Amino acid sequence: MTTSKIELLIGLDDNRVPEKLSWNAKDGGVSEADAKAFLLSVWDHEAQTALRIDLWTKDMPVDQMKMFFYQTLLAMSDTYLRATQDEKMSDTMKDFCDYFAEKLDLKNNN
Repeated sequence: MTTSKIELLIGLDDNRVPEKLSWNAKDGGVSEADAKAFLLSVWDHEAQTALRIDLWTKDMPVDQMKMFFYQTLLAMSDTYLRATQDEKMSDTMKDFCDYFAEKLDLKNNN
């Protein structure tokens, strides 16, 4: 079996609040790429539950966090479609993303 490694590096301040985030994925050509936030979900098949890590730096601007969530939700609808072929629910998820963007006035910021 071939393996590939993705690393998340978190620089913490004295209060253990993230100050710097970066990641490596050598197979993908990524080396210590800076990030301001990341969301990681892992499926525990034995417990039948999603585990997650949500981190962002203390200087992550709120407007960028809103856009990050919008883009993440939109990407999840595409991933859901690829994983399930359930077009109807994927379209419903995209409708929610449109609603989300409208309520946060994100469409004018693209």
